[in-house]
Amino acid sequence: MKIISVANRKGGVGKTTTTINIATALSAINKRVMVIDFDPQGNATTSLGIAKKKNQYSSYSVLTGGCKAAEAIVHTDIPRFDIMPSSPDLAAAEIELVDLTEREYVLKKALQNLTQNYDYILIDCPPSLNLITINALVCSDSVIVPLQCEFLALEGLADLIKNINAIKRNFNPNLKLQGIILTMFSRQNNLSKMIEADVRKYFGDKVYRTVIPRCVRIAEAPSFGKPILVYDFKSTGAQAYIQLAKEFLMREKEA
Repeated sequence: MKIISVANRKGGVGKTTTTINIATALSAINKRVMVIDFDPQGNATTSLGIAKKKNQYSSYSVLTGGCKAAEAIVHTDIPRFDIMPSSPDLAAAEIELVDLTEREYVLKKALQNLTQNYDYILIDCPPSLNLITINALVCSDSVIVPLQCEFLALEGLADLIKNINAIKRNFNPNLKLQGIILTMFSRQNNLSKMIEADVRKYFGDKVYRTVIPRCVRIAEAPSFGKPILVYDFKSTGAQAYIQLAKEFLMREKEA
């Protein structure tokens, strides 16, 4: 089993969309996949049509000892694709964890008994480097960074890489940067092209060749509770994520 965090300190860069669509593509080729919704906003949960229920166990319940990880798992309508839903209460988890010993390892310990159940676990991280995100990175084998093609997103990338390296030094020596995915790319926009050139110059092969375009259908899909691969398979956005999944698997074989 491999655990991958999808992280960026900036919001609105396509973390959730990237997480659920890579997961959907993996499940389509018979991989057993779980997404952990680790963002209090719960966008991955709603994007998969999962209703948030007051009595439903969630990633918050798992972090705070309210249930075992297996008890919080919900099956989606997509075969071989499960989710651990989020809850708004997750925003308070950091306060509840702060006095625990080994508080950075809570999620890692909670997931130990699930290692045989899945081929991949993808963690949709919140847009900040807090104790929740640290828990995700500490238990992960690698990190995928979606990067929106605009200046402010690029500005924060160097800091994020420093944070990842700090987690590697202090908590998880096996953590790797799996790759950077350029999202919301517009071929008519010179800024998108400039950012692509800069990121490829500095990060080289760590940047996926596949770029995710701006696409209205990608934006529509969550309101229907479906990944873009299910909502509109023929759209440019869906085809880009299919190509991304192929590249992802190719890199997995080469690793």
